[in-house]
Amino acid sequence: MPDILPHVVAAPARIGDPAAMVDTPALVIDLDVFDANIARMKAYAAQMGVALRPHAKTHKSADIALLQMQQGGAVGVCCQKVSEAVALADAGVTDILIANEVVGPAKVAALAALAGRIKLAVCADHPVQVAAYSAAAVQAGVTLDVLVEIDCGSHRCGVQPGQPAVDLALAIDAAPNLHFAGLQSYFGRAQHIYDAAERRAALEVSLKLTADTRDAIRAAGLTCDRVTGAGTGTYGVEGASGVYTEIQPGSYVFMDADYNRVAETGGFAQSLHVVATVLSTSPGQAVCDAGLKASATDCGPPQIAWPKGVTCGTLSDEHGNVVDPDAILQIGDRVGLIPGHIDPTCNLHDWYVGVRGGVVETLWPVTARGRLF
Repeated sequence: MPDILPHVVAAPARIGDPAAMVDTPALVIDLDVFDANIARMKAYAAQMGVALRPHAKTHKSADIALLQMQQGGAVGVCCQKVSEAVALADAGVTDILIANEVVGPAKVAALAALAGRIKLAVCADHPVQVAAYSAAAVQAGVTLDVLVEIDCGSHRCGVQPGQPAVDLALAIDAAPNLHFAGLQSYFGRAQHIYDAAERRAALEVSLKLTADTRDAIRAAGLTCDRVTGAGTGTYGVEGASGVYTEIQPGSYVFMDADYNRVAETGGFAQSLHVVATVLSTSPGQAVCDAGLKASATDCGPPQIAWPKGVTCGTLSDEHGNVVDPDAILQIGDRVGLIPGHIDPTCNLHDWYVGVRGGVVETLWPVTARGRLF
């Protein structure tokens, strides 16, 4: 992979500043709510008797990943891309699962090199990936942990459950310098089934596919003690199922408008807002400085947490229209937005501003921003 050159962008605040002085648009974290979310998931995982491996694709922050490991009960984190894993490892994260397939000579070589530095695992769903991983691991002189990813219902990545997954596990086990490390079974589509009963019914099918595949791998003579997956919308059912040994929720630390619509997510509260400033007003409307480049809209527009009595209208590149029928807002006022989808929103920013008691307490860079390869 090419050398990664860090870019330095000035933070939107200084530690000790009043929250009202944070430059906007900015990702502002209510640290009291954030801490409570982390403690809550730690307690849930302990209660269910499963390992907690939060997905760092949500926040892409080494500081937050380390907090999750040091204080939040996490055994490590997940990420999706090799460059993302490298950025987190360079900042001190020592245990990472790349919950994705890695393809391409430069990426696979970087993967093998990283396996010589930290505890690392990766997923496969095809023999072509297995062969490439093995060759790179041999070249680097490392042993690489590889999980079989199965398609448990999302119809995205993943080998078919049952015998195809068994065959792939056997291929990993036979490949030089690879170690078969278990099953990745992540039901992404189920995360956003809003109705709890409908979501549970979908998960029952997925859980049976996963358990049957695990048992078939064991029957083929391999150890399969690690079954990992689950997200903020499904961790409760999957974690308590007896099938999963590890859960991968990510958005619980911040939440977003879409996850706030999902029933039974466990009481996690909105800890992160995109804070914006009103630039202009006209009858029935205000315009703030947070548009499409500040908040992702693939799961719908942001919701407005404060002030009450206004709603989000259309967004353009740099502007957000706010429907304000009672002329509540004036130029210079602050608006707190709840992003529709938190993960791609965070990747649009360089910094998190952590606030407690109305004062900026911490500044965390979005360590792996733009690390998409």
